[in-house]
Amino acid sequence: MTDSRTAHDAAVTDRARLSTRAYSTDRDLAARQSLYRWQTPRYDLPGIVAEHLRAVRGRVVDVGCGNGKFLKRLCQERPDLKLLGLDISPGILADVPGPVAVADVTRLPLASASADAVLALHMLYHAPNIARAVAELARAVTPDGLLIASTNSERDKSELDELWVRAAGDVLGTGRGPARISLSSRFSLEEAPAFLGERFGAVEVIELPGTIVARSPDPVVAHMASYQAWADQHDVPFEATIERAHAILSAHIARHGAFEIHCLGGILICRR
Repeated sequence: MTDSRTAHDAAVTDRARLSTRAYSTDRDLAARQSLYRWQTPRYDLPGIVAEHLRAVRGRVVDVGCGNGKFLKRLCQERPDLKLLGLDISPGILADVPGPVAVADVTRLPLASASADAVLALHMLYHAPNIARAVAELARAVTPDGLLIASTNSERDKSELDELWVRAAGDVLGTGRGPARISLSSRFSLEEAPAFLGERFGAVEVIELPGTIVARSPDPVVAHMASYQAWADQHDVPFEATIERAHAILSAHIARHGAFEIHCLGGILICRR
């Protein structure tokens, strides 16, 4: 593994960074989530998860629940379920409907086979040891239960990657700058089935492709700026690069009417 890759992975999985900077509140997470308001087709992700939990009775644990987007929906639609939200950051749990607890996916405070379903949505790339985290999730699930995970493809939002490289290059005066940090690259949609298949016999992948059409630079810039917690990993002045990206986007939208971003995420339904 290269030194740059090692540094990237260490930054993405650093527990102190995650709990005190990246997710101390839901501001940055909400900025990333809000970009999908301009996506076509629009996917009701909490609704998709709720549908796959339709036959589940008993206890559902959302590991890495973040700002509680999925738990809030389940509270409304499935009051019969016993819900528990877990996250490594106490700050982001402030507005999540309880019960909640601070916990790490590699050391879950759950008895073996105590959850009828476990959610691990856009969070396994933050685990220092993904295989160990998957093993811990499998330990917590009942033999006939399920795990629902999610992540993004290696090809997700490539236009944002190109925008960052161009803006960073302009700031540095090098033509093209260094790549921006990618959270999901450690657990991409292409690689996730192999990780999950080590502990779950059946892994169904549901791809969710879409196109974001942004007619203002603001939501795109907010999404890019939400990676501020990893600014030291970019090898470029972060705020200056964000400002340059805003200028590039503004010019592009003025000329073409919109900026398009192609997305590819997915949900993985895992059973023993």
